[in-house]
Amino acid sequence: MSKASSSRVVIDLDVSGPAISRHLYGHFAEHLGRCIYGGFYVGEDSGLPNEGGIRLDVVEALKALNIPNLRWPGGCFADEYHWKDGIGPKADRPSMINTHWGNVEENNHFGTHEFMALCELLGADPYVNGNVGSGTVQEMSEWVEYLTRDGDSPMVRQRKANGRDEPWKVPFWGVGNETWGCGGNMRAEAYADLARRYATFCRSYGDNQLYRIAAGASDYDLVWTEALMKAISCLGCGREPKNIFQAISFHYYTIAGSWDSKGSATEFALDDYYRTLIKAQDIDRIIRGHSAVMDAYDPERKVGLVLDEWGTWWDVEPGTNPGFLFQQNALRDALVASVHFDVFHRHADRLVMANIAQTVNVLQAMVLTDDDGGLVLTPTYHVFEMNKGHHDATSVPVHLVEQPEPYELDGKTMDLLSASASVKDGKALISVSNLDPSSPADIVLDLRGAEVRNPTGRLLTASKPQSHNTPTDPGAVAPVPLTDLAADPRGLRVTLPPHSFATVSLDV
Repeated sequence: MSKASSSRVVIDLDVSGPAISRHLYGHFAEHLGRCIYGGFYVGEDSGLPNEGGIRLDVVEALKALNIPNLRWPGGCFADEYHWKDGIGPKADRPSMINTHWGNVEENNHFGTHEFMALCELLGADPYVNGNVGSGTVQEMSEWVEYLTRDGDSPMVRQRKANGRDEPWKVPFWGVGNETWGCGGNMRAEAYADLARRYATFCRSYGDNQLYRIAAGASDYDLVWTEALMKAISCLGCGREPKNIFQAISFHYYTIAGSWDSKGSATEFALDDYYRTLIKAQDIDRIIRGHSAVMDAYDPERKVGLVLDEWGTWWDVEPGTNPGFLFQQNALRDALVASVHFDVFHRHADRLVMANIAQTVNVLQAMVLTDDDGGLVLTPTYHVFEMNKGHHDATSVPVHLVEQPEPYELDGKTMDLLSASASVKDGKALISVSNLDPSSPADIVLDLRGAEVRNPTGRLLTASKPQSHNTPTDPGAVAPVPLTDLAADPRGLRVTLPPHSFATVSLDV
């Protein structure tokens, strides 16, 4: 192990920044692989503990994260999903072929009522993604009515006939998904017109105020974002944007290799580690770009930015269905998550929601399950759990005034230290990552504006970045008390081992 680097992080605990919405810690569940069937849903006849077919150990694991919202049914699947096929008696529901993900048969046993029951069990807000690609305005409008309208109407009568008298609360509504690709291969201007049209007929019924999210760009496609902003506002005109849709989404995946050869989740070289974290840190540039375009048309920041798909994407595990996107989850993935959250906190005045892809058994999952009742919490899960104190907290400024020289690879640089902090209910939570894969970090937390009282810390690390949890070793990567935490004339001093994430909590 190399000699420890020295760093100083100034944290202004008495300077209030934007609120960190709990919805930045949102999740995503698509009809893809074993995310829904075998993950969330095992059926009422399963020998595993379930409620209405919903797997209860998965629910309990996610409730421990205070999961704020869940996006469903896709993803690419959303634009081939017709919701009326997924209501009523299961025996009467027609099957379909999931053409995007493995060409497997979908029996529609997990539909609207099952999803809403899952959200109620989780205590999570539903984020429903409607079908623009192969659906109709009427179909989407009627789905909103079926879910959220009270009183009497054709859709309300149908909902009641299917066993639900009271309407549900559905705060978030996606108007299509990836309409530049699997959602229709549209041009930006063509979709912008459709977004206005579809969103117009997604009504707010009673006290259910729908937050409509237009399907936005891939990565750094600022032209797409500008087309959507032009559809509701004008450049420099000084008017508020038209209240047709309330947010714009975009997607960004951390892929260190090429699209055709993404690399292994657990078998990778040191340069692959660096390339991954360089790609992860680039999310800051991506968000700044979209925010700058939106600021030109919406300087008061009335329209939200939503990153409703993010995370690592590796080659599938050997021997698994390529269309199921099942990958392991190593300590490296956890550090990708910690870096993302630090960036999200810095942009919380524009970024209002983020949804990791995906929650169970797909891509950068929180939980991995098997059909025999096994359940593994991934390293990424632990980052979400350790960061719970940031939910709806007030961000405070963090300045890395002294830090190691960035690492350079392939003409790009990677910061070796990442941090953010917030204050809520008399508590401060500081998140800090030592991304150096070989050297510890000796860090002074220069705490200003408040007295340091009752500091405690937690640490997430392992012997190597490739470490991951398995059914036979479920605690290979799990939080432990942070023991290298001591008082310092400037506040606190903490020593972090290589490739580690830590949180420090204190009374303020």
